[in-house]
Amino acid sequence: MRIVPFIASAVISTGLIVALNTNLLLPAPLGKLLSPQHGVWQNAEPAATDYSANLKFDNLSGKVDVYLDDRLVPHIFAEQENDAYFVQGFLHAKFRLWQMELQVFAAGGRASEIVGEKALDHDREFRRLGMVFAAEIALQEMEKDPVIKSQCDAYTSGVNAFIETLTESSLPLEYKLIGYKPEKWSNLKTSLFLKYMSYDLAGGEDDFEMTNAKSFFNTEDFNKLFPALQDSLDPIIPKGTIFEPQKVFPVVPQIADSVYLNNRDVAFVQSSKPDRDNGSNNWAVSGSKTKSGAPILCNDPHLGLNLPSLWYEIQISVPAFNAYGVSFPGAPGVIIGYNDSCAFGFTNGGRDVRDYYEINFKDDNRQEYSFNGEWLKTKFRIDTIKIKGKPDFVDSVAYVKLGSDWCPVMYDKSFSGGRSTNNKYYAVRWKAHDASNELRIFNMLNHAKNYSDYSAAITNLHTPGQNCVFATKSGDIALRTQGEWPAKWKGQGDFVMPGTDSSFLWQGMIPQDEVPYQYNPERGFVSSANQKPVDDATYPYYLGRDYPEYRGFTINKRLIEMTAITPQDMMALQVDNFDAGAAMAKPFIVANMNEADLNAAEKKYFEILKSWNCRNDVGTTGATVFASFWKSFEETVYDDEYVNAPKHTMRPFFSSLLEEILKDSAYKFIDNVSTEQTETLADAVTTALKKATVELQKIDAAGNLNWDKNKATHINHLAKLAPFSRMNLPIGGGVRNINASKVDHGPSWRMVISLTAETEAYGVYPGGQSGNPGSKYYDSFVDDWAAGKYYSLWMMTKEQTGDKRILAKMSFSK
Repeated sequence: MRIVPFIASAVISTGLIVALNTNLLLPAPLGKLLSPQHGVWQNAEPAATDYSANLKFDNLSGKVDVYLDDRLVPHIFAEQENDAYFVQGFLHAKFRLWQMELQVFAAGGRASEIVGEKALDHDREFRRLGMVFAAEIALQEMEKDPVIKSQCDAYTSGVNAFIETLTESSLPLEYKLIGYKPEKWSNLKTSLFLKYMSYDLAGGEDDFEMTNAKSFFNTEDFNKLFPALQDSLDPIIPKGTIFEPQKVFPVVPQIADSVYLNNRDVAFVQSSKPDRDNGSNNWAVSGSKTKSGAPILCNDPHLGLNLPSLWYEIQISVPAFNAYGVSFPGAPGVIIGYNDSCAFGFTNGGRDVRDYYEINFKDDNRQEYSFNGEWLKTKFRIDTIKIKGKPDFVDSVAYVKLGSDWCPVMYDKSFSGGRSTNNKYYAVRWKAHDASNELRIFNMLNHAKNYSDYSAAITNLHTPGQNCVFATKSGDIALRTQGEWPAKWKGQGDFVMPGTDSSFLWQGMIPQDEVPYQYNPERGFVSSANQKPVDDATYPYYLGRDYPEYRGFTINKRLIEMTAITPQDMMALQVDNFDAGAAMAKPFIVANMNEADLNAAEKKYFEILKSWNCRNDVGTTGATVFASFWKSFEETVYDDEYVNAPKHTMRPFFSSLLEEILKDSAYKFIDNVSTEQTETLADAVTTALKKATVELQKIDAAGNLNWDKNKATHINHLAKLAPFSRMNLPIGGGVRNINASKVDHGPSWRMVISLTAETEAYGVYPGGQSGNPGSKYYDSFVDDWAAGKYYSLWMMTKEQTGDKRILAKMSFSK
């Protein structure tokens, strides 16, 4: 990105910014923005900027040298471990301060302080979800651990040391545009950031939509629409695995099914949620399958695409460990990466750990609520929300104790969060509210040397639950579906539950020795792609219904076939665009199309679909035709069934329609109940193409029939400022592809680590190391990421201080 056209564009638009999905005029005075001494011009960074510096801080115990390479990746060499975290905090703030603060303001329900009243509903919702409540509990747990407390203290001191260097002219650009200044960092903000990740990865739920569906459809139809298991599932832990004997036996309430039947008095859902495709791919292959004879570990977490990026690449070298990978601006340590002995990565566990309970208060004062036949006293949390340019807003949030857990009443008569709650009260039980110390896992993995260290580390991960992959130079590979998971009876948590007695509460957690895992399996690899972790036939606990199975299906099929694997093979697999779901559907579409009933335009698109190789590559048109057809096909099959359903009722999964038709071409929902005739699969397929053709002609006329143009993947600036964003990237992929690139969501960090004697490592993320839109390092990785290219990751040694890749040196001392 070049600063002159960027500044011109920003000034011409003076911009409407969109923060938290609200449109707000830039509040900073234009004259101040354009001041040569203090305005946005000061953020124009010369291409040849020298980042070298000699800095002294009393907080340090020893010396720290930082070598910035030609991609602006810092290689930190510290004599004392906590000094490294101090410097990491300083660097995060130097290059990503505005991003760090925006994320924790959003997490903590403080966005109104920055952008005004239009963020109030967001702030109320996040506070009522208990984000700050959860962060405070987690912080207490973190600070009980002297290692993690000292790590956080050092990191926080480093962030604040940089903030203290700022002047009005050196403020990051967004502070000038929006018109505010940064405040001091704290350990609570680090905890809040981690809870924000818990929200993103473990905050999803469809309880209200599923309750509407359960109350509307009969049991037989509901189970056809929302099956608990997909036929094509190739689980994370292979089918047939024998697990530890069951130790927790959740008791199903006698009214578990009847409580939902014919219940029309449920909530309508309109609120925003985390992207349901927040997931990832990871796998590790053993040396028996690689050309080098050493394990290879791969990971590509799929998250929202933003500028600045969620990730910041870094190396931390201290006497106790030497780690390289990506870090979170806002938290210390390396999150996904490798060290001198091993490599580690994560995919999202995807299980439902956020449930709702309908609360019966004695009256609208909410002072007492009914539970187990008694009226119990409510606790209240009084939240004062500061609003820019307006008086403070005071929100009174009730907390009820369900069993041993205090739960916020998120929705009540004063706040629906965009939901019509029918004047009911709903408390939320979320696993992220429980005490936990997630930073411990990353600290221990950075230090890890072997499988034993990995096993000890990952049990510290409670929420968000993750599939943790691991490999060592000694040859071990492993994967554990780690988390603190509620032991649920079948269907528990799929729907809003009564909160008047203990029978619907969680009855315990799955014991850690019953958490599914693999260690050096015979097939020579472990993998996960957010699919259901186990086959229901052999695992005793209920794990939910909705898991994406097609990426995992493709990965496992490919890894089974591959031998003499190289890192280049793994890079090619990570960017593979094959759509297994489409490949399963295409034969019955082609076989059942009534071609004689198609006009010339419809035949054109049918021919494109027939000749498509089921790959969502750049330039292909078949992927666009299939996407439009399938959307129309789902509507043709299901819309008549939903005519009288509540407005916001769960729709069937992609796999539900596909797999039911593969089993039965006379699938009952194909027949349109609003007509007198009996529709067949051929009727539905042909009708769907005819409907899709209307949309496809519009797409075609606009020149967007190519998949990459139709998908139009873009990376938004966090404040949705177009001049700071990257639009219409030429990248293939899709939700069922290993390369899971969607419109504004996808592989946020691709990593391939070959654990040979001298580690061979590759990686790339869609962004750049600098958060300054006026820097050439702001988006310098984006084009290579879109093209499927990787950078060689340089684990620098102290002996390489004269290497030509070094751009600058920063020295820190007392």
